[in-house]
Amino acid sequence: QVQLAESGGGHVQPGGSLRLSCAASGSTFRSGGMGWYRGNQRVMVASSTSGGATVYADSVKGRFTISRDSAKNTVYLQMNSLKPEDTDVYYCKIGRIRLGRPQSDYWGQGIQVTVSS
Repeated sequence: QVQLAESGGGHVQPGGSLRLSCAASGSTFRSGGMGWYRGNQRVMVASSTSGGATVYADSVKGRFTISRDSAKNTVYLQMNSLKPEDTDVYYCKIGRIRLGRPQSDYWGQGIQVTVSS
């Protein structure tokens, strides 16, 4: 069974940086889209296609960068110039591709990011 493990969250002062990581384990599979989401509504923060195209929420453009290591089924989120309004629980998602088509999505359990002085 595939599990995603998130790390790198915590508390940081405004203007600081954090780097979130999310690694899949438990099974070997080909990954498709990967992304980071926030809050109970799972609002998209940043996403990356298997081809490397990226999309960002307007609120994080120029501050956050998503990257991935498809061979390791791992996705990262570099968060710079953090603001108090970035405070939330962040969730990673990694999609699984089988026979060239999306098969399922896996979600992390969420990691807290708190930005305050």
